[in-house]
Amino acid sequence: MLGALAVAAASLLLLSATGITAQGAKYTIKTGKVDIPKELKPAVAVLFAPEAVQLLDGSGAVVCDVWLRKEVPADATPEQLKNGLTYRELKETSVLGAVRFHQAWTDYRKQKVKPGVYTLRLAFQPEDGDHAGSSMFKEFCLLVAADKDIKPEAVEPKAAHEMSMKSIDTGHPAVFMLFPVPKAPAAPQLEAKENNHWVLNARENVLVNGQKGVIGVGLTLVGHAPE
Repeated sequence: MLGALAVAAASLLLLSATGITAQGAKYTIKTGKVDIPKELKPAVAVLFAPEAVQLLDGSGAVVCDVWLRKEVPADATPEQLKNGLTYRELKETSVLGAVRFHQAWTDYRKQKVKPGVYTLRLAFQPEDGDHAGSSMFKEFCLLVAADKDIKPEAVEPKAAHEMSMKSIDTGHPAVFMLFPVPKAPAAPQLEAKENNHWVLNARENVLVNGQKGVIGVGLTLVGHAPE
């Protein structure tokens, strides 16, 4: 417990002093340099730069640190790159980021997530009829515990789902819904949406056949699926 508090305190010292707050906000974010977690496998850790976004709760306590990947490979046409990429142009199960939860949390399905370090892999909701109406959007990030995610490449969706289930010891992957972000922001923003959804909107670099581009990522850090 003392070790976790020390890490959180050290992270706070490294972060910039300015938080981004919505009117009457319960949560805020801070951005700045935070060391890449040592829990990540070396082959995965190199995907990230030590620039993180930190989510703070209303009391100022650290909820989590989020690192976005330096560059995400995409399979898209030049026209799609010009007009703006969507999540569907990215390869399913690609690593989009990493997160360290400093306190116990819950995913979009209200499943318990223990404090620790996880990767964030892109997932698409299965078209099997079992998930109809379960969320506003069909794109998610899967949580995979750092010790279970050993390589940076995309994997088979079934394998990613299994890794995620084992990461939280449940029969369903740990998921955090992605909102579409048509225009990638210049700097990370925390947006308060209806039904107590708090979404981290950020810009992520993309590489398409040697051409560089960007995509807006809207990661729901707070919020749950309808009952």
